[in-house]
Amino acid sequence: MRILLVGHGKMGRMVESLAPEYGCEVIGIVDPVAGGPGVDADEWRHAEVAIDFSTADAVVTNVPVLARRGIAVVLGTTGWSSGEAALRRAIAESGSAIVAAPNFSTGVVLFEAIVARAAELFARQQDFAAFVHEIHHSAKKDAPSGTALLLERTMTGAGFTRRIDVASTRAGFVPGTHTVGFDGPAETITLTHTARDRTAFARGALAAAKWVAGKRGWFTMKDVLGLGES
Repeated sequence: MRILLVGHGKMGRMVESLAPEYGCEVIGIVDPVAGGPGVDADEWRHAEVAIDFSTADAVVTNVPVLARRGIAVVLGTTGWSSGEAALRRAIAESGSAIVAAPNFSTGVVLFEAIVARAAELFARQQDFAAFVHEIHHSAKKDAPSGTALLLERTMTGAGFTRRIDVASTRAGFVPGTHTVGFDGPAETITLTHTARDRTAFARGALAAAKWVAGKRGWFTMKDVLGLGES
């Protein structure tokens, strides 16, 4: 599997280091910070999948170019939701494929399924309010995180239509902790996912890259893990 890395920060370097373990070869790196060839460079013509951990601004430009070139995309960058309609059109018109997810951790995807069921149950209990709290390292730019917003949408979609308070903390070097809580008059239930390091995200991205090769359409990690339609 020939991989093009788009973005070469902490996550990009981690994907690069783990790629051989997944039978993947990194044939090129597009790094706007360091400069050099962009995603449209001819030297990347043999890439099969691009794994993108770059910036939201770069995503809206790079994904359509990659799609037109027939290079599938694994998109781990967050903060680009305002441009989602345009990206979906680009994927559909090109006949390419993408796995887009705010979080590539297998545990987080399963956590979302658990949260959906909990929200469905608590939706019937009018005395209970709900909240989402996430903690990330101080260098993370978007707040709330893409995963926190996903959990909020999941809870609403599961039938919890009352207000859900979403809060963020940015401090230190925390890879990522997400807590969903349901608070009643005399008791609280909390569900928490804690990432111990970033390798879970890199491993998920590489698994998604192997899965999406040769496919067409817009997918999420639920599809990669066989949890139903995206």
